[in-house]
Amino acid sequence: MKAVILGANSEIARKFCEICARNSWELFLASRNISELERFVKHIETVYGVRSKYSEFDALDYESHKPFWNKVIKEFGDVDVVLVAFGYFGNQEKALKDFEEARRIIETNYLGAVSIINIVANYMADRGRGVIVGISSVAGDRGRAKNVIYGSSKSAFSEYLSGLRAKMFSKGVKVITVKPGFVDTPMTKGLKVPKVLLASPEKVAMDIYKAVLRGKDIVYTPFYWRYIMCIVKAIPEFMFKRTRF
Repeated sequence: MKAVILGANSEIARKFCEICARNSWELFLASRNISELERFVKHIETVYGVRSKYSEFDALDYESHKPFWNKVIKEFGDVDVVLVAFGYFGNQEKALKDFEEARRIIETNYLGAVSIINIVANYMADRGRGVIVGISSVAGDRGRAKNVIYGSSKSAFSEYLSGLRAKMFSKGVKVITVKPGFVDTPMTKGLKVPKVLLASPEKVAMDIYKAVLRGKDIVYTPFYWRYIMCIVKAIPEFMFKRTRF
């Protein structure tokens, strides 16, 4: 298997890469921080002995996305799986007052993802096979006071993946939506999260890997978030707007 990982410096993406490497997948890693990425690629090659390539990728540089993908195909060959793991939580209070912060959140989580995934989807549709995995969030299942901008950007991304999944079904292309809950990463530092609800990046990465192998459509990770969000979505609006959730 050959996999391209976009946002490969994230904690979840790195754990996913290691799982793939242990199973002899060939990897093409991409991220903005090229020096950090280079160190991680050397680690993968040294520990697991798998073929790994890497390149700079900026989700917000839309004009670079097509040339980037052409480079992937030229240097790496046919691609089986693409994981879109980049994202930006940002400062939610600042985003409501400063549109530049809001725009960065929206563009990173939605527009940048749509830009590159559209290119990947067309490539895979022409071949008649492939798997696209997008990491969204349970935050997109219902708007909350604590993450108005981030939650809405992830909601848009989830709906995009849902539509694309239906569009690509007849083309032989699988589209998987991953919805993690709270994950023990730098993004959650400072948040008051019960430890029982805080999943490890390893757990989420393994759930993603299993979803690819099993051909899942939507994956809540850990699994119990599916039930938590069913309850959250069932709360009447007149009650929900009074909560601090």
